[in-house]
Amino acid sequence: MVFSHDTKSSLAMAADLVNTLPGTVFEGVDQLVAHEDMAAFLAQHPYSGAILHDDAELAGVRGIRGRLRTLWDLDRDAAVPVVNEMLADGHALPQLVRHDPYDWHVHATDDDAPLATRMLVEAAMAVVDVIRSDEYSRMRVCEADDCDAVYVDYSRNRSKRYCDTGNCGNRMNVNAYRRRKAEESA
Repeated sequence: MVFSHDTKSSLAMAADLVNTLPGTVFEGVDQLVAHEDMAAFLAQHPYSGAILHDDAELAGVRGIRGRLRTLWDLDRDAAVPVVNEMLADGHALPQLVRHDPYDWHVHATDDDAPLATRMLVEAAMAVVDVIRSDEYSRMRVCEADDCDAVYVDYSRNRSKRYCDTGNCGNRMNVNAYRRRKAEESA
């Protein structure tokens, strides 16, 4: 499975943005409440174009998280109308652009569109690639008992079961080991 750099970047952004929701990880604490949180997020997932750093922009980005989270709850066919609605709401008009430090890639909104719109449309465009390549089963929710974080499984054999957000794989393996040891000694 080969996705372009911008598709992978947009999928990572979408998953990380969803994982800021309260109740996903981090013991139910919302990870995107202040401008400092938004600045840290944008440092990890940089965007070109207008970034206002105001309350309306923060509220807009916070507001798209639930829509993006929905994509991890649907199957491939059910995701199509949701993605199409996201693209329509953002007035998506895909174009190839090149700017430092990136070579040719797709922008689907104007640079002066609200940041939340650009994020939503870029995520939807990435999911279009996932759907078209019949790789939608790679969009997953962590299987840990106490985690609802989302991720995209890039493993060759589609075997990833846990997110990287809360160290869930290690934790669940330790729990399984302790259960086996307890059963052996019982």
